[in-house]
Amino acid sequence: MSPSHISGRDVLWDTVVRQRRDVALGAILGSGHQVGEALVPVLIGIVIDRAVTGSDTGALLLWLAVLAVVYVGLALSFRFGAWSGERAATQAEHTLRGTLVRRVLHPGGGAENGRLPGALANVATEDAKRVGAVNMALMVGTSALVGLITCAVVLLRTSVTLGLVVLLGTPVLLWLGHLLSKPLETRSASEQERAAHASAVAADLVSGLRVLKGIGGESAAIDRYRTTSRDSLRATLRAAHAQAFQNGMVLALTGCLIAAVALVGGRLAAQETISLGELVSAVGLSLFLIGPLQSLAWANAELAQARASAHRIAEVLATPNTVAAGAKTLPRPVRGAVRLNGVSHGGLREIDLDIAPGELLGVVATDPAHAADLLRCLARAADPDTGTVDLDGVPLRDLDPGELRAAMLVAAHDADLFEGTVRDNVTAAAPEDGDPEPAMTAAGVAQVVQTLPDGADTAVSERGRSLSGGQRQRVALARALAADRPVLVVHDPTTAVDTVTEAGIAAGIRELRQGRTTVLVTTGPALLAVTDRVVLIHDGRVMDTAPHTELIHRHEPYCQAVLA
Repeated sequence: MSPSHISGRDVLWDTVVRQRRDVALGAILGSGHQVGEALVPVLIGIVIDRAVTGSDTGALLLWLAVLAVVYVGLALSFRFGAWSGERAATQAEHTLRGTLVRRVLHPGGGAENGRLPGALANVATEDAKRVGAVNMALMVGTSALVGLITCAVVLLRTSVTLGLVVLLGTPVLLWLGHLLSKPLETRSASEQERAAHASAVAADLVSGLRVLKGIGGESAAIDRYRTTSRDSLRATLRAAHAQAFQNGMVLALTGCLIAAVALVGGRLAAQETISLGELVSAVGLSLFLIGPLQSLAWANAELAQARASAHRIAEVLATPNTVAAGAKTLPRPVRGAVRLNGVSHGGLREIDLDIAPGELLGVVATDPAHAADLLRCLARAADPDTGTVDLDGVPLRDLDPGELRAAMLVAAHDADLFEGTVRDNVTAAAPEDGDPEPAMTAAGVAQVVQTLPDGADTAVSERGRSLSGGQRQRVALARALAADRPVLVVHDPTTAVDTVTEAGIAAGIRELRQGRTTVLVTTGPALLAVTDRVVLIHDGRVMDTAPHTELIHRHEPYCQAVLA
């Protein structure tokens, strides 16, 4: 089935099939444990009838030895069966997380549309865990059913009436338990949705904490999170109430079934239809029924929650890509000729632009939104509404996004850093045999590391918050330069640095990128001064193309954008 048509049921089925060996092994061993548990009261009844009643010491020792062997067997079966079930659940959870991460990071994009990062994180953690737990629930449920069947067979051999009570009562109990799980499934889905939203809001507020403090928006942020958190709490309480109601009702129904078995067994013993030992066995088996019936109730609740989480996972996996993968490939080696022909997208209108291989081009958009639209087209985060963007004569829409990004890197202005060291961040996308030092020097990172306690090996916190804004920008630029792509597009890489540092970075970029196509989408005069030419985009159209010094004298909009 194609990813676009995947359903929650497909997610559950795939989760079980992938771990079928561990699930089967766990079910077999768990069933052995349940059979052993069911045989214990039977063996006790045999001891009473054959040894205690007849005062046969030899028979007593023999059946006690048999009972000991059964205890050892059921204990070992439980231990290794539980291990196998937990292994299946954990591996399934890990596999689902990997699948979700691959979908979120797919070059075609789309999974993040309409979802905050915190919501996706919740799906990849809590929902994946609940779906993975279906393997353990399946193992436990299968074992419980085998225990119930064993109990029914023994009771049928003892008394047809007792066996029928179990055989007829158990399906009714299971059916009622399934009906009772429906509200839990619905409320569990709502619980996970609200919890994901609360997690997303919290992550969003934490990431913008400095901005909130700067504008005095702490109170509004607290009120927003308090409202979201209360919604999540109410959803969680509703799910907990549904689960408690289901557990209570199933327990009450289980008690009714056990009482019926004990009542019928007592009447048969009073009528001397069954022996004293068989009565003890029947009562023991009725008490044994509590275990498998509670296990079935637990498994049913787990399956209800897993179905809700599987539906959420399926929604993420089935989200269509923002851009489709083409079948063509780029010629090798990549020359770096970029051509925009009649491109209209967002605020851009019929953009025609030829970028020669090895050219260092500046692009100034008087409207920042138009710069963002251009970057989306070049990165193929979206295909143009009309027109085409070509790389070495191949339309970008005909390329696989992964292959395109291996040839052309578009470095966003707000690129985040990762946890690790400064050097780790710089070399994150660099070739294995690449030397990061030239990129660090060109981006001014060499100056940054001199001020850090451990130099390039200084630890960087999440999203680079341990560094200043200018330091983060320089490390992000060094990462883009170290990637060594044939075509590099950089957006406003020096807005947080001083003019002297900006001039040094501009010279470093020109020297390092000599002979490879580079596009600087910026309004920084020092960067524009080192370009071969600059394209001015005004009102969504190409207004002029000329060297930086000429455009300053030609166009007032250019002066306002660059020198203001």
